[in-house]
Amino acid sequence: MNANRIDKSFFLRDVVEVAPDLLGKILVRRFDDGSVKRFRITETEAYRGEEDLACHASKGRTPRTEVMYHEGVKVYVYFIYGMYWLLNLVTGNEGNPSAVLIRGIEGFNGPGRVGKVLNLDKSFYGEQVDLSERLWLEDDGCSCEIKTSKRIGVDYAGKEWAEKPWRYFVDRQ
Repeated sequence: MNANRIDKSFFLRDVVEVAPDLLGKILVRRFDDGSVKRFRITETEAYRGEEDLACHASKGRTPRTEVMYHEGVKVYVYFIYGMYWLLNLVTGNEGNPSAVLIRGIEGFNGPGRVGKVLNLDKSFYGEQVDLSERLWLEDDGCSCEIKTSKRIGVDYAGKEWAEKPWRYFVDRQ
């Protein structure tokens, strides 16, 4: 096991702590052909609990959101627009549904593009990134200047939730 691999304890914190801390970390993907690619995380968004009207868990526990209610460290993927699997990492304690959406990795901006380049599918749902042999995170000690803004595309959640500064990104000057 890689000594730089991020362990479960990293994810057992509040989503608004984990989301910015993921910036600069390395997302590692081992593909079916055995090739391994590493991507630095450049953009994330936090979604916190049933009270967050922009969070999928705001509708309660469903088959789709079940994994969000588990203890942090698991993958929550979902399919949108009939073409993209979006990557989220569950955070916090069991029963408190929160997840970080991975919005960007070096060279690929937008959560749909991230899912496409990582070749994600439904089989990743519920996978533990601390144990997985096909998707995990590493920390190479990189630190970066973090910027924040309101989350993207969640105006439906109402002003209070849409304007939360829970989008975190690396300044790409």
